[in-house]
Amino acid sequence: MPPSEFETSTPSPTWVRRRDAVALIARGVTFHTASRVALVVGTLLTVVNQGEIIWNGDQTAMRWVRVVFNYAIPYVVASIGYITPLRRPGNS
Repeated sequence: MPPSEFETSTPSPTWVRRRDAVALIARGVTFHTASRVALVVGTLLTVVNQGEIIWNGDQTAMRWVRVVFNYAIPYVVASIGYITPLRRPGNS
């Protein structure tokens, strides 16, 4: 029987402890999905929250830090959402 379109040839990575989950994120397992989410959500947040300031050229270093967080936080949230169903029961 041929594999369905949803089956993959490589098994999904799993994790038990939090440090395993962090290692999966650090290895880039979530990069493809989380980066797309962060790009869309981060851009929307930046336009809504910092758009006028950037447009007027009144941007300070601290405001650029906020822009970075506009992208970093959705990336982390999307990564956690991606790996949560991959958790194996066990000692955490």
